[in-house]
Amino acid sequence: MTTEVSGPTGSRLVKGPGLLLVWLYGVMSVGAVSRSAYQIATEFDRAPLAYTLSGLAAVVYAFITYTLVRGGERARRVALVCCAAELAGVLVVGTLTLAAPSAFPDSTVWSDYGMGYLFIPVLLPVTGMLWLRRRPG
Repeated sequence: MTTEVSGPTGSRLVKGPGLLLVWLYGVMSVGAVSRSAYQIATEFDRAPLAYTLSGLAAVVYAFITYTLVRGGERARRVALVCCAAELAGVLVVGTLTLAAPSAFPDSTVWSDYGMGYLFIPVLLPVTGMLWLRRRPG
């Protein structure tokens, strides 16, 4: 027998493979927040664009983690939109870091499509969107 904690509308997002998804988003949140906070506090003048983008990635990861944990239909829709925005960010920043590397004197979480993070930044939103598109039931 399993006990499920439901969100405000009763549908739970964090079950089965969704538990792994929320765990990965949580780990990425901690990593991105830690990295960007340190870089912004100590080296911001060196690469302001890169560090600001890392901070943005941290906020996106934390928000998606929150919506996955919160659960409910509205949270599922919001998380789906955020995953799509995250994927767009990874693709744009990844392309820019390859096309105009001089604009990025230091890497971001999303540089080179997340190569420094084993490509998790590009794989995670795709996986998240696939998981979130399924209807709970």
